[in-house]
Amino acid sequence: QVQLVESGGGLVQPGGSLRLSCAASRRIFSFAAMGWHRQAPGKQRELVARILRSGSTNYAELVKGRFTISRDSANNTLYLQMTSLNPEDTAVYYCAAGLRSVAFEYWGQGTQVTVSS
Repeated sequence: QVQLVESGGGLVQPGGSLRLSCAASRRIFSFAAMGWHRQAPGKQRELVARILRSGSTNYAELVKGRFTISRDSANNTLYLQMTSLNPEDTAVYYCAAGLRSVAFEYWGQGTQVTVSS
């Protein structure tokens, strides 16, 4: 079974930065796609960033230019570097992966990111 474990969340001031990590229980290149989603209170879960096996990336409009998704195949870890954070980025962030397609079938437990002064 696939396990995804997120870490790196926390409290940060507006304008600050955080890096989220997602440790996978298998080789990350075995996944067709990996991504980060977030869910704020009272809102639907939304895709933040996605990376395909090919290395191609996609970002939600709201985070373009501020967030960067990357991966470390040696450590089977997915990252989300977040900069210029604002209160609207406050949410639980989830790592997700799809083995055979871009449909995400495996999910982590989530890590809380709170942007507040």
